Amino acid sequence: MATENALELGPQQRKRVVWRMDGGAGSDENLRWLLARGYQIMAKGLSNRRAEAWANQVTRWDAYQDVFLAEIPSPLDLGRPVRVFIKKRLKADKFCYSYYVSTLKLPAKGCFMSLYDSRGGAEVEQFRNDKMGLHLASRRKNRFLAQKALILLTDLVHNLIADFHHKVLIGTKFEPFAHKRIVRDLLQIPGYLFFENDHLKRIELLKSHPNSKPLLICLEKYISDD
Repeated sequence: MATENALELGPQQRKRVVWRMDGGAGSDENLRWLLARGYQIMAKGLSNRRAEAWANQVTRWDAYQDVFLAEIPSPLDLGRPVRVFIKKRLKADKFCYSYYVSTLKLPAKGCFMSLYDSRGGAEVEQFRNDKMGLHLASRRKNRFLAQKALILLTDLVHNLIADFHHKVLIGTKFEPFAHKRIVRDLLQIPGYLFFENDHLKRIELLKSHPNSKPLLICLEKYISDD
């Protein structure tokens, strides 16, 4: 509630906020409260015993990096539909289980785990990406309000790039790209934007650039998703 009040998050804003939480905060009570407020979640569940019991329902495990993932019909009543994933990993010759709950619509189980795992070091990674990729450290304004506006605009750009990455770059050759490489190697490809009645109708990129064709596919998907 304190975060919600501090950020002045209304109902429409809450729909676009994703809470990523580890097992220490992933109790049913906490998840139910967030969902009732309209937030999106990507959370690790609190009980490993529950995860092991649910793992008995799994009929298919898919390999992801050094673990195995599965999705089961949600056995949870949290007030809103959620997706439930089970992860198993081998530790000391024994399988360990955990479960994850999400409201997000992503194309594959690996996408969910990638999103959950990316929460680690968020402060360090975000500040480094913004300073290097968005040149926050090299831009300074003399007036306090001007500098504040610059930081807020940088935050907006950070969120737009993060949204673009999670919606269309995951699963492509651009998935490893952080903000710096997205800005430097993708968003600076020469090209043209064609508008009709103030609406973007077509994008043309420099054909000789090696990233033009795969980026156009990503841009088309991003526009169609919106």
